[in-house]
Amino acid sequence: MKDVVIASACRTPIATLQGSLSSFTAPELGALAAKEAISRAGIAAGEIEEVIFGNVLQAGLGQNPARQVALGAGVPDSIGALTINKVCGSGLKSVMLAAQAIRAGDVDCVLAGGMESMSNAPYLLPEARRGVRLGHGQLLDAMVNDGLWDKYNDFHMGMTAEKVAEKFGISREEQDEFAVESHRRASEAEKAGRFDAERFEVMVPQRKKDPIAVTKDENIRHDASLEGMAGLRAAFAKDGSVTAGNASSINDGASALVVMSAERAEALGVKPMARIMGYATGGMAPEWVMMAPELSIRGCAAKVGMAHTDFDLHEINEAFSVAAIALRKQLGLDPEKVNVNGGAVA
Repeated sequence: MKDVVIASACRTPIATLQGSLSSFTAPELGALAAKEAISRAGIAAGEIEEVIFGNVLQAGLGQNPARQVALGAGVPDSIGALTINKVCGSGLKSVMLAAQAIRAGDVDCVLAGGMESMSNAPYLLPEARRGVRLGHGQLLDAMVNDGLWDKYNDFHMGMTAEKVAEKFGISREEQDEFAVESHRRASEAEKAGRFDAERFEVMVPQRKKDPIAVTKDENIRHDASLEGMAGLRAAFAKDGSVTAGNASSINDGASALVVMSAERAEALGVKPMARIMGYATGGMAPEWVMMAPELSIRGCAAKVGMAHTDFDLHEINEAFSVAAIALRKQLGLDPEKVNVNGGAVA
């Protein structure tokens, strides 16, 4: 099988709900990231042989959002595109599929990534097509219905975090401390310029003024404190421990990578950023989804002949502080090696 490398990688700034990037649809954000990734790789858009992009909140976006990204980034019409919905894992799955296609020998250069505009998720009127004959018609928030709701247990994803807190005995105080530390690390990384290399400037058009440049992530609380966290009410369960402060935020943004075979990179004179050694997925019962990364982390390490504790750094999605804490404990990871620049909470 062919060796797979990452030729380039970049992301937009991460904007808040109805923040500075809310005027862009998800495919528009994806196209911006895709253009930047192609430029950073130093290749022509015509070198791309397939486009794979993850996107969850697709209602109202139009046909095949990944195809919109491809054409928006100048990829030739002859190149196909695939949109992936694996909820939180959508963007990462697009990279895995890119690597698999290259290893299989089907292609040598893939544009992969993920995109979301939670600000533009529409409201749905499910009964309208049949006609609301009597009583009130109900609007559904596509963001909640399609992205944040456990369809199997009929509760908000926040309740899965509450279950983790209860099972592993993780207190509200521990979650708040984790959240403050995530913001502190992200704030420190921002001030030190550690995000500058991965992030690019987005120009936001204005109606009657010059475009505004968005260069920084909007959700980082540089003054986050335990006192501030302690003042927040439980968001999902009456006497729960999960709050808006120790959970991840609602955001807009996109990222993109150019993934190549090592042979194609060498032929084009591209200096790879990294080599993809392995990948893995895992699943659990829906109510325990927050613990599923344990399976994929252990599985990925095993595939490359290593122990999961052999790695110098770990990145674990902070969907909720409690989930990251539980995973860190279950895996026996050093806190100083996990999410060193903060995570999704920030």
